[in-house]
This record gives sequence, structure tokens and C-alpha cells, in this order.
Amino acid sequence: ARGFSVPLQRPADCGPDRYFDSSRLACASCGVHQRQSAGGSSCVCEPGYRMVSSNGGFSVTCEKCPENMSGVTQDGWNCITCPKGLTSEGNCKCPNNEILVERNINGVLLNEALCLHCNGSEHSFSASDASGSRCVRCEKTFIQVSKSCDCNSPNILTGGLCFLAREGLPPKGVATIRFAQLGITLTSAWFLKNLQSSAFACWLYSNLTACQALGNMCVMNMNSLSSSTTDACGLFQYIFVSTARVGIIHSIPYWRHNLPWLYYGDQPGLASQVLEKNHFPTTFTFKGTDKDVKLKFIAASFDAAGNFLKWQSLEGGILQLCPDTQTKLNAAYVFGTTYQQSCRISVSKILLDFANPVFYDLFLEYNDGNGQQYLWAVPVLNLNLQCNEKFVNQGSNMNNWLLTRRFFLVDALSGKENDLGKPPRVIRIASKITISIRLVSHTQRGTIYPPLITVAYTDVLIQNPETQSVMVSFAVSYEMNQSEAQIQTDIALGVLGGLAVLWSLLKTAGWKRRTGSSIIDLQTVFKFLLFYAGDLANVFFIITMGTGIYWLVFFKAQQFVSVLLPLPSQEEDFVTYIACAFSLKALQFLHLLVSQLAIDIFFIDWERPKGKVLKAVEGEGVTKSAAAPVSIWRTYFIANEWNEIQTMRKINPLFQVLAVLFFLEVVGFSNLALMDASSSLSRSSESYVAPWSRILRFGVSAALWIAIAILQVIFFAVIYERFVEDKISQFVDLCCVSNISVFLLSHNCFGHYIHGRSVHGHADTNMEEMNMNLKREAENLCSQRGLLPNTDGQTFQISISRKMRLHYDWIHETLTKKRGPARLLDSSANTFEQSTRAYNAMNKFLSSFIDHVHKEMDYIVKDKLLLERILGMEFMEPIEKSIFYNDEGHSFSDVLYYGNETTLLIFDILFFSVVDLASQSFVLAAILTYLQQELFRFIRNTLGQKNLASKTLVDQRFLI
Repeated sequence: ARGFSVPLQRPADCGPDRYFDSSRLACASCGVHQRQSAGGSSCVCEPGYRMVSSNGGFSVTCEKCPENMSGVTQDGWNCITCPKGLTSEGNCKCPNNEILVERNINGVLLNEALCLHCNGSEHSFSASDASGSRCVRCEKTFIQVSKSCDCNSPNILTGGLCFLAREGLPPKGVATIRFAQLGITLTSAWFLKNLQSSAFACWLYSNLTACQALGNMCVMNMNSLSSSTTDACGLFQYIFVSTARVGIIHSIPYWRHNLPWLYYGDQPGLASQVLEKNHFPTTFTFKGTDKDVKLKFIAASFDAAGNFLKWQSLEGGILQLCPDTQTKLNAAYVFGTTYQQSCRISVSKILLDFANPVFYDLFLEYNDGNGQQYLWAVPVLNLNLQCNEKFVNQGSNMNNWLLTRRFFLVDALSGKENDLGKPPRVIRIASKITISIRLVSHTQRGTIYPPLITVAYTDVLIQNPETQSVMVSFAVSYEMNQSEAQIQTDIALGVLGGLAVLWSLLKTAGWKRRTGSSIIDLQTVFKFLLFYAGDLANVFFIITMGTGIYWLVFFKAQQFVSVLLPLPSQEEDFVTYIACAFSLKALQFLHLLVSQLAIDIFFIDWERPKGKVLKAVEGEGVTKSAAAPVSIWRTYFIANEWNEIQTMRKINPLFQVLAVLFFLEVVGFSNLALMDASSSLSRSSESYVAPWSRILRFGVSAALWIAIAILQVIFFAVIYERFVEDKISQFVDLCCVSNISVFLLSHNCFGHYIHGRSVHGHADTNMEEMNMNLKREAENLCSQRGLLPNTDGQTFQISISRKMRLHYDWIHETLTKKRGPARLLDSSANTFEQSTRAYNAMNKFLSSFIDHVHKEMDYIVKDKLLLERILGMEFMEPIEKSIFYNDEGHSFSDVLYYGNETTLLIFDILFFSVVDLASQSFVLAAILTYLQQELFRFIRNTLGQKNLASKTLVDQRFLI
């Protein structure tokens, strides 16, 4: 690779004795008595030497001129006598108002150069031109003022113009310009040359270009309005006030004849009247003809000298400094499409492309009812406005704004000091341009207020243009008054929040009833806060969900524009609501997880011994008859089935995540979240892609989550669980076939009971008898499975008495002294016997309790009232007897994932949305959502399995 490398050299690196050889892209030495040319790409003779031959580059031959002819002609080929001196380049020079003559009219070279005086008398009025080679008619102001080509005192010579000294002239201008961001004030060469002359010519002669040039210098000075200085804006204001008699243009009081329109006036509160008093006299749609859909901005452009250049449409990227395709640039002016473009541009490119500033007066074109074309002036809010303390162009208070009209993109002219031919010391760049379109409130036909263009400038001190760069941006934003929507949101939040408090109080009251306590203590307050967190999370979710779907439907589906999306700054409250909903829902989910991992559960085995067996008595050497042991495998089997359904859900979580991601990224529903008017699901790669709306992203993703979840629930409930398998119902059937009931307490005095007592008396049997029993049951040849005679009710919600709970705890204390055998083979006999006795005691007590053996701890069976079902609480307190409530469904799933699908689904939606809003990536959100589902499922399975082994005495090694 080194064989193809060359050193980098620039013409500026060559120095005065070398030139830049473009064929070698390197510096080369000039010959004897030679030096680098002005362009740097060739050599020229030194002063006092003439060229003998020249083929470009270093192929130059120089010869010294004789002492009596020490000057060199302008072309450098001949020596000549210079009677009035030499320039630094060795050429002849002449005094002012004289022209240099080196040849006769027929081209014969003179031995001695002549300096001919231009005749400035009447009828001639000639003077030398800028090059000093021709006599031309002198500037007309000289003739008008002095009747000659001289501008002698007391007349005033400024900017190449001559003015008659008299009273009433504008004051002497200050040719300085301030760059406030850098803290630099410098004397501008452009202002020094043109400020005073432009002001005089504008005031005295109403010269159109002079007035425009003066206005441009005021704009370059950031529309300064200080009354104590006579800068460009001070001179403009002086002339503006002094020419009130000349009248106004187009009935606009701020637009004087012959003057550019720079300001809207300095009356406080005028900005709000300009921007909100009148409506733009045409309407816009999202789905109409081209004239109704596009914003037709047109600008009148001027150069720095005040010459009108042309009318320019903004389409094509006139104001967009960042390069892009024509299609994407023009998308900025499609109504309803929020446009954002930003990039970093090198200062060297800016200096190359914008050497001469162009000034713009912006208008919005429209047609009246007769097809006549009109222009509506677009006001400018200059954030760098330098004015007195009466106006501050920052913040949202329009009454403090001072609106202007003219603006520029790049000013590389006013920052030049001393010499206009040299690079500027400072440049000023429009680094941020925003066109704001505001919709009239309560409009149904797409009526807007006059647009506003906001410009922020950046001052750049030129040091190394090749390495310096500036970040620039261009945006078109659409907004409407969101105060009414905010009020409605606040009302909804207040009302639903109040209802959430009442609902949480009811939940707390129900929880107190189910725990068997009537004392309001710190635990009660903490429980209320947990309930309220979950309910308030639902309130925030409902509000954000409704808001997202509202904007999605009403913004994307409208034809005549009536609503516009909130700006990113107006979405902060919405994002805060989502964050609150997620935080509170996460707290509710963790509370649910802890509650499910702490339930009390026991498997009641109804199986009784069949006959007796002989059993050797250890240590006595004799055998005795004993009841045949009952197999534990049925209990282990039920425990494993319960363990499997602990994290079963009503939907398939993996399918849910993949389906949502498929519709968002593959089908293209994510395109509905773009801040444009299009409702298409597909976008061309060449078209402009608008920025995302966080409200629409949440609305689209949450709507898909809920829609797919509902479809899944319907599918599993109507088809899968009916025709394939229903694991919850199968678990109840399995309990009955296994002759095992499930007794579980989710609260201190409340829980669930699954009656699994076999109608056949035994479940420990062979295959033939099992099939025979099932056949008899199918043919109704045996009694029904229900707890009560002649009923099928097997599942109940139970509210047990305090006495029943104390007895249960007394037995359970013995059971939990050893949390299951640590080792099945090496556990001590005492521990094993103690655990076995405790298990048998609990099994005997619960089975006898179900059989109404304990009259002091009896129970009744009844139906729940409708209001009790709705409120989720029990009105009757179990004082003397426990109460078994008939359960037509499978309410015991409340202690499983299955019965809490709504909480889990909302938590997944909020988790997905929070990740997406933070990363702006649906893919990342889907991946992390699935990972958190699997993580919490693993935690629920692992800890739930340990709790199951601890509470039921089922060895954890048999839970697979």
C-alpha cells in the first residue's frame, strides 16, 4: 500500500519561491528571479524583470530591465519608464482620476508611460474607472451635487457616492456588527463601505436598491432595536419614521413605499394579534387535490446589495441546508407531515456554497374563490433578535415577541474586517429553522392560523474551516391548542382516580373480612396502598390507551383536518402517565407474585386401606397385622399437575409477542405511528419518513397487543379448551379420578376447595376396574361428583371460621417444623415419623371437617349473592360455622397465572411500551418483553414449587 501513497501538499504550503504543480499535485521551485503567481499554480518574474518566454509553470524566462526603464508593463512582457512611480508589483502607477497609457491607439509600445487626466468638467463629467485604465462618466450623485466629478467639502463622500451636506440627513452610522454568542464586536468592511451611502441614497433619493441594502444590513445585525445607537437598524428606523408621509403598500401599515418590510411593529401584544386574530383564508385536507394538501411557500429573494433576484418556491430545498433527494425535500411542504432534517456541515463547504448572502421575504400562496392568486406574508421569529428589554423572542408568551419579516441562511459578508476580498473572521448561520403550522381550535374544515417561521442563528469564529463544522436543522411542525384535551384528561384522571380509591377501599374491606381481622393497623394501610397502586395503574392505562387510540383513529382517518398531533414537547405528560402506569402495575404484579407464593395448600387423600397386611415390629422380632398402606403416588401425581398449571396463561405469550412484532414490522402497522397524514401500511424507500409520534407508537402497539390477546382468549376458550384440552377442568376431573381433594387458603380465613372425592370409593385400582368405574359414571349408574348429594358442584370458595383456622395452624405448625424430608434415604426415623404423623393428622382433620364430623367447626354450603360476586367480597362473616360458596366457574385459578391474565397482559403491554418509548425499537421491546416473561415464569415456577413442597409435605424431588 505504501507504493501508492503520495504526500499531501496544498498551494498555500508552497511559499513565495515555489508554485503548485497540478500535474504532480506537489510544490515545485520557481526559476531564478521568479516568484509564485497570485493563483499559486505558476511562476512570474520578480519586480524589475520582464518575461522573455513563458509556457506556464516553471517554464518562464526572465530578463532584468535597464535602469532607465525600471518599470514593467501590465502584461509583464516589456520594460517601460514610469514617470510617477511604481507599484509593489513593479508596474507603473498614476494618481487618482488619471488613467495609465502604455501603448498608442494603434498598439505601439511607448518608451515612457503616460498618465492622462480624465476631464471632469461639464459636458464630459468623466473619471477613471476602478481599474484605472479607462475614463468613464462619473457617478450621477457627483454631477447632481457638485456639477463635477469631485466631491469636495462640505459635501459628503461615502460608499462611492457624493451627498450634499444639509440638515435632516440621517446621522452618521456605526459600521460595527455584534456577534453576541461569541462576545465579539467588529467593524464590518461591508458596513463601512455601504452603510452610510445606502442610508443617504435611500433617504434622499428613495433609491430602491439602497433601501433594500440598508434593510439587509439591519437583518445582518439581527434586527437590533436599540434607540441609543445609529447602527443599520437605527438608520432604517430613522428613515422609516421620517417617510411616514410617503404612504404604505398593500394597506399594510408596516410596509412603507420604497422600503423593505422588516418589522411588524413594536406594540406589545402585537405578535399574538398577527398570529391568532386572523385565519389563513383557505383550508387544507389530508386526502384531497394537490392544492389542498400542499403548502405553497414562495419567497422573494434579494442579494446583499439590495437587488431583487427572483421569486423562489421553497420546494427543492431552498431553506434546507442538508442535502437530500428531491422527493424527501419536497415532503416538508405536504400538509400534516411533520418534517425534521438535521446534519452537520463543514464550515469550508458553507463558505464555498454561500459566499454571498441571499435574503428572503417569505409568503404563503393561496387562491380566492375566483381563482385569483394571493400571497400571505409569513412572520419570522428571530431567536437571536438584539433589541431592548421590551421584547424577548424566547418562551411561549407571544406578547413579548417582536416579529420580523426578512431572514437569511448564511452571512459570510458582514464578518469581514478591513478587506472584502479576504475571508471572513466570523460567519453567522441559520442553524435551526422551524416552520410552525397551527390549527384553529374547533375547526372541522382544516382552517389554520398564519404560519410562523422561527430562526435561530449560530455565530462561528473562523479558525480552521476544513475541520470546523456546524449542526443545522430544518423542521416543519404542526400543532393545535391542546389545553382542552389536557383538561379532559385531567377530569378523566380525577374521576377515575376517585373511583379507584373507592374500589381499593372495597378491596381492602374484603381483604380484612377474608383475613378475619377487624382492626385497622399499619398492615391494612399498606395493603390499601398496594390495592390502590394496581387500580391507579389501570386508570393510567385506560387514559393512555384511550388517548393513543383516539389520536390514531381521529388523526389518521380524517379527511378535512380537525385535529393535529401533540408536539413532542406536549407528549411529556403522556409519557409520564405511561411511566406511572408501568411503575404501579409492576408493584401490583410483584404483590400478586408474592401472594401466590405464600398460599397454604393441602391435598386431602380420601383413599382408605384395603384389608390388612402382616408387618414386622422392629426390635421385637414378631409380626403383627396392620392396615394396608395407601399409595402416595396419586398425591405426587396431583402435586405435579398442580405445579404444571401454576404459570399456565389464557394466551400463548410467545405467540403474542411474535404476532405483535409481525404486524408491526412485517405487515407495516408501525407506519401508522409516523407523524404524517398517510394511513398507508407501506412506504417507499425513496419517500420521506416522518419522525415517530410517541402517542401513536403506544396507541398502535397497545391496540395490537389487546386485539391479538382478545383473539387468543376467544380461540382458547371457544375452540382449544372445548375441542382439544382444558387443563383447568381436567385438573378438577383428575382430582376426582385420583380420589384427592385440594384445600387451599389464599387468605387467613378465605380460600378455595376442589372436591375430588371419588364416587367409587377407591381410586387405587387396576386398569380394568378403573375403566369400569368410568363407564358406570358415564352411564349415570353411580352418584354424582358434587360435595352435596345429587349435585355436580366440585369447586367452592370457602370462608372458614376463626376456630377452624386456629386448629389448622396448630396442626400445620407440626407439619412445617421440617419442610419436607431433606433426604429421602438418610433422614432420621424421628423426623420421618413426625412428618408422617403430622401429614396424617392434617389429612384426617380436613377429611373429617369436610364430612361434618366436628360440629363445633361445621360449615354450610350456599350461593353467593350477585352483589358479592361483583364486589369480590363476602357480606356474611363465618363466626360459628364456615361457609362454602358454590363456584360455578373455577375461581381457584385466582391463585394461578390463569386467573390473573388481565394483570399480566397489562404489565406486558406497559413493559413493551416503556422499552419501546425509551429505545424507539419494537424489535428490542419484543425481545426484552419475552425475556421478562420467561424470567418471572421461572421465578414463579421455582418458588411456587418450593412452597408446594413445604405446605403439602410432597418431597420436592418428586415435582418434575
